This record gives sequence, structure tokens and C-alpha cells, in this order.
Amino acid sequence: MRIGLFFGSFNPVHIGHLIIANHILNEARVDKIWLVVSPVNPFKINADVLDANSRLALVQTAIGTDERIVASNIEFQLPKPSFTINTLSFLTKNYSEHDFSIIMGSDNFRFFDKWKNYKEISANHKILVYLRTGFEVENKFNAEVEVLNAPILGISATEIRRLSQEGKSIRYLVPEVVRQEIEKKGYYKK
Repeated sequence: MRIGLFFGSFNPVHIGHLIIANHILNEARVDKIWLVVSPVNPFKINADVLDANSRLALVQTAIGTDERIVASNIEFQLPKPSFTINTLSFLTKNYSEHDFSIIMGSDNFRFFDKWKNYKEISANHKILVYLRTGFEVENKFNAEVEVLNAPILGISATEIRRLSQEGKSIRYLVPEVVRQEIEKKGYYKK
């Protein structure tokens, strides 16, 4: 099976993440997408992040019954911080029946050479890059890249957290069931 790995803090998961996942399922050659919840992102170590299990639960809530998308906690059992190469090595070894590709925005792709063992990643895994406004794709990494024109909304998890902290509405920015869970549990309140 062809699996697209969409890594992120998902702090919280929002409509933009789900729209990108749906678009990639419709337009790229993947059978499923795993939303890989990163417990500790090496680029966001000091960020104010909701605990990993709560973020995973929100992703599971957001997905609901969509069998094309899986909430993955695979990185919870791996050494911290989470490096993509370590996750890919683990997945390739333990799920050899699957072909894994990586999903990322063009804003992140321009810094791909900052990733640990990026040459090994690009030599062994296809990269599905969705275009972000103002960030063209320049493949200077000799990677197999598929560029996708996914619908991009100007939604950020940072803004959602700020609105929640200020007691303002996050309706329509996250799935309704996620909004209800965030408000019920008091997530992102200071």
C-alpha cells in the first residue's frame, strides 16, 4: 500500500490539515495518509505544545470514520526529539509491505537540507510537496518530488491557540467535534 506520511505537531489539527490530506488522497498516488503526531518536533522544542496524547486524540476525533486517513502515534515510541529519518527507518523495517512518501509544504521543503540525513530520505522516499503562497519549489536536493496545487487556507494552529486563549471563537477553523473537545477540556487556556 502507498502511504503518505503527513508529519506535524497538530497543535491543534485544523481544517487546513484535513483539506490538504483530502486533496492529496484525491490527486496523488497514495492509498492512505497517516497523520503522524510528533511528540517533540526538533524545530519546535521550546514551543508551547499540548501533550502528545491529547493532540493524538484530537486528530482521531477530527478524522472520525474516514478510513483513508489514520492518526499515527508511531513517533511516541521512538527516541526524542523526533527525526523523520528515524521514523522512516522504523516504518520501513516494521511495515515493509508499504511504500512510504513524505508530505510537506513548499515553505518547509526549501529547508529540507536542514533535516537530519536528508540525502538518505530523498534517495529512498518520494516527497509530495503542496504549494504554499510565496514559496516556489526548487528541487536542489535531487529528490523525487511531486508538486501539488492543494487548496491552501490561511489557517494557523498558532492563531487558533491565540483565539482559544483569549476566549474567542475557533468555529470553522477546526472540525466542529474538535472545537467542542478543545472547549470542553479547556485546552489552550492560560
